[in-house]
Amino acid sequence: MKRRHFLAGGAALFGTPALALDVDGAHTVEVERDLSQAVRRNISSFRSLDWKPYFSNLKNGAVLVDIDSRALHFWSEDESVYKLYPSSVPLTDDLTRRGRTHVVRKVEGPDWRPTPSMKERNPEWPDYVPPGPNNPLGTHALYLSWTYYRIHGTHDTRKIGRRSSNGCIGLYNEHIAELFGLTKVGTQVLLI
Repeated sequence: MKRRHFLAGGAALFGTPALALDVDGAHTVEVERDLSQAVRRNISSFRSLDWKPYFSNLKNGAVLVDIDSRALHFWSEDESVYKLYPSSVPLTDDLTRRGRTHVVRKVEGPDWRPTPSMKERNPEWPDYVPPGPNNPLGTHALYLSWTYYRIHGTHDTRKIGRRSSNGCIGLYNEHIAELFGLTKVGTQVLLI
């Protein structure tokens, strides 16, 4: 067993709600257990970025999701609007998808169905949740060209700034409503 896995497993065993371990001087393992616990964050990596290192142009606008800093950046096509939002990110690396995609559909008041792999991991979950306060997608959703991947809101605000999703990127409902109004079908998206 690698030292990092042992340390992370030990932290989970002892019920540590959130713990960052520097295991080899280059990698940090983060363990998050309980969303009801307060977690202190180092927000130094939550900063403005320029779009040019990530996109060749801003045609249709651009969204950059930085998984490590848990931030979503938006630039409008004419560069008049730049937004930076805190986000939730996938729980684990195996649930995380990185690369280029784009918005294929926008839905206000989305309904939700768990993916087959979610149902396999959580058979007790319902097969369908209609729009409303119990819907995991919150008030708005941007559907990406990747099957099952979304940028969406959440009614559970404890998730923002944490590794808490099954693959999607979550925003506060007021932030996804704003982003929903700024984006269009065809907006380019890059997850790094």
